[in-house]
This record gives sequence, C-alpha cells and structure tokens, in this order.
Amino acid sequence: MIGWRSPVAGVGAGLLLAAAAAHAAPAATATAMPWWAWPLLLFVVCFVMGVVAVPAGIGGGTLFVPIVGGFFPFHLDFVRGAGLLVALASALSAGPVLLRGGLGSLRLALPLAVLASASSIGGAMLGLAMPANLVQILLGTVVLGIVVLMAVSRKSEFPRVAQPDALSQALLLNGVFVDGASGRTVSWQVHRTWQGLLTFLCIGVLAGMFGIGAGWANVPALNLLMGAPVKVAAGTSGVVLSLVDSSAAWVYINRGAVLPMVAVPSVVGMMLGARIGARLLNVLKGSVVRRLVIAVLLFAGARALLKGLGIWL
Repeated sequence: MIGWRSPVAGVGAGLLLAAAAAHAAPAATATAMPWWAWPLLLFVVCFVMGVVAVPAGIGGGTLFVPIVGGFFPFHLDFVRGAGLLVALASALSAGPVLLRGGLGSLRLALPLAVLASASSIGGAMLGLAMPANLVQILLGTVVLGIVVLMAVSRKSEFPRVAQPDALSQALLLNGVFVDGASGRTVSWQVHRTWQGLLTFLCIGVLAGMFGIGAGWANVPALNLLMGAPVKVAAGTSGVVLSLVDSSAAWVYINRGAVLPMVAVPSVVGMMLGARIGARLLNVLKGSVVRRLVIAVLLFAGARALLKGLGIWL
C-alpha cells in the first residue's frame, strides 16, 4: 500500500486510493462501481450502524473499523482516523438525548473519561507506528475477543450494590432514572471505583490504537465491574466516548490520516442513525440488540483477521 508519513503525502495517497475505488471491486463484478457509489454506500452503512450501536452502548467505531476496513477499498489508517470521528459523532449526537433521559450520567463519566482520554493519545501514536497488516491481525483478534466477552457475560440489568466505596461517595457517583420499558423508577450507585479508573486507563489505549472507540469495553466495565444498571452503563458509555475519541482523533488529523471522502459521509450517516438509536435505547430490550451486534462483530472480526493474514483479500 502507499505510505503517508507527511500530511501532504497522506492526503495525496488517500485521494489516489479514493480515485481508484471504482476499480477495486471484485473481478467477478460485471461493471466497476463509480467513485461516488462508495461515499453513498458508506452513508447508508453508517446510518444502520448508528441505529444499532447506541442501544448496544458500543460506539459506532467498534462496528465501523472492522466492517469498512474489511470490505471497502481504503487504507486501514484512513479507516481508523474516520472511525474515531464516527464514534465521536455518534456519541455527540446521542449524548443530549441520553443525558436528558437520565440514562447518561455526566458525573459518572467525567473521572473515567479524563484517564481514558489521556491514554488514548498514546494508543493512537502506537497504532499509527504499526504496519497495516499487523493492525488488521490485532484488530481482528480484539474484535473476536469482544464477541466472546459479549457472548459469555451475563449483564445484570439492575446490579445490586450493597455499599458504595468511599471514592464513589466522595464523587457522588449515584443517580435515578425512569426505565421506559418497565415504567419503574430506579436508584443506582456504584462501587469498585479505583478498579474502574484503572480499567478505563487501559481502555483508552485500545480506543486510540484501533480507532474503534471503546464502548464495547465501557459497558462491561461500568455494568459488571462498577455495578451501574445496564442502561445507565450504555448511556454513560456514549458520554465517555465523546470525550475519549476527541483526544485520539486529533493525533490522526495531525498525521494526515483523515480523508474527507471517507469521514464526511460516515459521520453524517452515523449521527442521523445515532439519534434514532438513542431513542430506541429506552424501549428496546438489550438482548435483541446484543444478539445482532454479536453476529455482525463475529463476521467483521473474522474478516479483519483473515485479511491481515493475507488469507481473505
């Protein structure tokens, strides 16, 4: 693939890739796709991702990078740069709806996001220094690991936290929300705050390295480790993503790894889909979305791994 060590070279390489997108379709296709079909297809795919990602609490980047990186004719560095902007756009679009509905807690998100934001910058620099095929292999491995984690974990819808720890009490990490599915008012609090802070420090590194956001890890950490209700975990995950991804995205922008042809239709589609997904979060059963996400990630993760190994090009 064409390298891109300077911003100018990066943009030039990306434009060459974009211009050649029509010729990147499989040989079995009767006619090559026109160049404008790729942005249009990106818009449609990202709209669907936005609808699904917010109720699942995983962030749009978790779906975007393995799917677009595996099935669209763009260099993985450009896909990862766009992936962070996509995850950021999804979170920013859904954030106000989640906060107004009490499903996202700004007080819970801020201390976690501060650590994850700082570590995501280092993760982004590390990811950009690695060869694309190695990143594909690691990405596929991580995504398949996410599938296993989501399949075996039994998320408690309303975890029981008998006693919050001292740090959680000092930071007032508690709240109340109305569950739209059952109509009940739920009071919640968290524990294991120190362990949660250290976990989010590691999550930030992975978010920056792979450009996938980290909603897939945010939700289990908030729900299973810290004891937040699953809907609060999913909603707060969106708020955390809006802060973490903005930090890592600047590294990709500074290195010239953000191509407008990839980023713009992806971001617009994701933002529109995320607004619908944020409203669905309050009424959909988490198990329905969870099964769909597991199926999509299983396919996308296998594709990324095989592409990195040179088996499925």
